[in-house]
Amino acid sequence: MRKIQTQGIHHITLVGADRQTSIDFWEGLLGMPFVFEQPNLDNAEQSHLYFDPGDGRLITIFTSEDRKPDASPAPQTMGCVHHLALDVSQATFRQIAERLDARGIDHSGPVDRGFMDSLYFRDPLGFLIELASYRFVPPAGVLIGEVMLEAHKLRVARGDYNIQEVHLADAIENLTRETRRSLSDDREPKNPYSG
Repeated sequence: MRKIQTQGIHHITLVGADRQTSIDFWEGLLGMPFVFEQPNLDNAEQSHLYFDPGDGRLITIFTSEDRKPDASPAPQTMGCVHHLALDVSQATFRQIAERLDARGIDHSGPVDRGFMDSLYFRDPLGFLIELASYRFVPPAGVLIGEVMLEAHKLRVARGDYNIQEVHLADAIENLTRETRRSLSDDREPKNPYSG
């Protein structure tokens, strides 16, 4: 028996309402270029819109002109998607509440997640969207997941409740030590001002 090894998310497809609502939300609010459109190849009565979220992947939306937006919260029961989290820079994150407020869109306000900042709001169809921004940049050649794994190990070893910035900083130091060579035999912390 062998695994089926995935290599990332290829795309995410959501069921939308009408075409213009999707374009106005994904491109007009979230800034994702509208890059491709064709019929839904499984249902010719629907259109299939493609948006570029900025990471080389795609978010696609099935639309139909006979569906109108319904802002009632989308189901979050077993088997349903709870929310979609989209990555934003810290500079953008600091502007989100103001930009949503300018449109009269209800939101959670900034939420401290320890290792990242989050803000939640619902799309015009009631689907929960999270805009998230990591509080760290991984060392060159190291993936975000590797930093999170190392920070998790440190958090558990220290008996802490959740990952905080100190775990991230220590994880980055450990990973830098593992992935970057040095001429020094002793790479432990030093105080060059003592003595």
